[in-house]
Amino acid sequence: MVGLRLAVAVAAVAAQAVAVDIVVKASGGNETGKFGHPFGYGFLHEDINNSGDGGLYAELIQNRAFQYSRAFPVSTAHYFPINGASLSIQNLSVPLSKALPASMRVAAGRNSTGYSTGKIGFENEGYWGIAVSRQKYTGSFWVKGAYEGSFTASLQSNLTDDVFGSVEVESKAVDDEWIEHTFELVPEKDAPNSNNTFAITFDAAGTKNGYLDFNLISLFPPTYKNRKNGLRIDLAEALAEMNPSFLRFPGGNMLEGLTNDTYWDWKQTLGPLKDRPGFQGVWQYQQTNGLGIMEYLEWAEDMGLQIVLGVWAGLALDGGVTSKEDLQPFIEDALNEIEFVSGPADSTWGAVRAALGHPEPFELNYVEVGNEDWLAGYPGGWDSYKEYRLPMFYEAIQAAYPHIQVISSSASSDPAPEGATTGPNNVEGINFNNTPGVIGDYHPYRRPDELVEEFDRFDNDIGHIVGEVAATHVNGGETPRWNGPLNAYPWWIGAVGEAISLIGYERNSDRIPGTFYAPVIKNINRFQWPITLLQFSADPKQTTRAVTWYCWTLFAHSPISHTLPTTSNSSYGPLYWVSGKDEARGDALVWKGAVYNTTNSSTVPVSVHFQGVAPGTKASLTVLTNAVGDPYAFNNPFTGINIVNTTTSELSAGVSGAFEFVLPELSVAVLDTGKAGNSTSYRR
Repeated sequence: MVGLRLAVAVAAVAAQAVAVDIVVKASGGNETGKFGHPFGYGFLHEDINNSGDGGLYAELIQNRAFQYSRAFPVSTAHYFPINGASLSIQNLSVPLSKALPASMRVAAGRNSTGYSTGKIGFENEGYWGIAVSRQKYTGSFWVKGAYEGSFTASLQSNLTDDVFGSVEVESKAVDDEWIEHTFELVPEKDAPNSNNTFAITFDAAGTKNGYLDFNLISLFPPTYKNRKNGLRIDLAEALAEMNPSFLRFPGGNMLEGLTNDTYWDWKQTLGPLKDRPGFQGVWQYQQTNGLGIMEYLEWAEDMGLQIVLGVWAGLALDGGVTSKEDLQPFIEDALNEIEFVSGPADSTWGAVRAALGHPEPFELNYVEVGNEDWLAGYPGGWDSYKEYRLPMFYEAIQAAYPHIQVISSSASSDPAPEGATTGPNNVEGINFNNTPGVIGDYHPYRRPDELVEEFDRFDNDIGHIVGEVAATHVNGGETPRWNGPLNAYPWWIGAVGEAISLIGYERNSDRIPGTFYAPVIKNINRFQWPITLLQFSADPKQTTRAVTWYCWTLFAHSPISHTLPTTSNSSYGPLYWVSGKDEARGDALVWKGAVYNTTNSSTVPVSVHFQGVAPGTKASLTVLTNAVGDPYAFNNPFTGINIVNTTTSELSAGVSGAFEFVLPELSVAVLDTGKAGNSTSYRR
């Protein structure tokens, strides 16, 4: 028995030493993607984990306009009095606007001798702190009530008496009218940490009644691409560095809303901030609507992204379903939204967009109807979606915009029982014959092993986007897996599992335009879903690119416009791959691969032979590995240590025209002739 085991082990080692020989044919394959762009990597964004407010949206003041809803009552949370001031919520007969009816009264406090004297005011703690550096901050606040004097706006430490910068703002405040005050503030020195506050003070003696009313208190640092009301630079740059192709918005549960009368209404996100009432968020906090539809569109424009626009489809998270008789107004609203995005400036809603500063239409090729309407938690939601909601939306959008690809909020395998192997023939799946121009949307939140098992998921299926995907659960563990906790951060074995699923999607990219990571960003101070591409806090030193960010970025920077067929002496596993060429880079040849060998630690010799490649042709090989050896290691924002090891080398094709190299266990790699001496590197 011992001899047999030894023989088996020797045979396994000998077999492993034989290179996986991959021959990439010079022609054949499929054109990838749709609408003239290669298969794309991108992300879904919804405001979860304070990824919008307090995250990508650069506003520094939390609870800036005292917005509220049935789920989240109005309060002075995150504000603190200065010099005994009294802070209270008021609902004045003359509010700042219909959208913002509540305001904060700042009154001189009483002591044993009467009213407190000197400057009074308030400070705001921001979103768990405010980073302060020597750069220009742009601020504003609205005041009601007569005041002769000036306001002092300052950024100061919450731990010491240090004031890093301040500015005097001359009062324009008068009785019975709301007056906006604007300012610029440039700190004289950097703060050593982000435990800082923003303060506004004034002399109560200069007021008529001993108090003033404040609303819409705002402070912005410099923003990405210098957009007014724009994005936080470090987070936006980290996303742009990925070379993404897609932005899907407004995403996930946020689109649906908690009830049928509190869904994400795109119209309420338009125009001046004082006219945006905010949104009853679905992730345990009120949202400002500061990141509105125009801000999403400008984000996509600034990064050159294709848009996947989600439209509300008559289903809320509480299971409320809109009847067939009542659905038409929401279909018209979706058509108006599409016109706002992509209509000419002389159309009704295109003119609204033009008045907001963007006369040129945005490119819009994809519209998704609803979000995860198949979930079993929606009584009647799935049946109504299949019976009338999706067909009615599809017919209306197709009639008005025949070029737009309509996307169902379900995959051909939805709904699948927990733990079942998903596939294209699930009898409960939506009958796409009723909507023949529709493609599906697949959301695999999976264990790493499951993502690898689904490598061929789309080999014989209709078109889909992979609208949300991430390795979220450890291998093994709870069954059903959703009973168990999610991991704290993306970990290396999950990143490799994701890479293999991405290779599987790109192999089928003639029918799959793109794949979307979700959710994208996590504020480490308050989050509901821990697995994200980026983690951050108020302190930019804690902005962290997760291990998965490196894998997605590597693949996205070597686009393939046409896949090319391959033959091999090996089946897929533990090495998985896809090959193709990119016409935008002079027919650069690309091979993407990943090794997923969790049961042994052997390296995998690889030989990639592109037919027609001459000996001596150069190619760049980039390999990602785990620098610490633990498959469950991750990038931790509290340590700042990056555990992803990136190695790039230049290879030359041998006499046979093949590139030969060795890949370690749990590694991800790209071989690209367009990034060597043959041609210039490509950056979309």
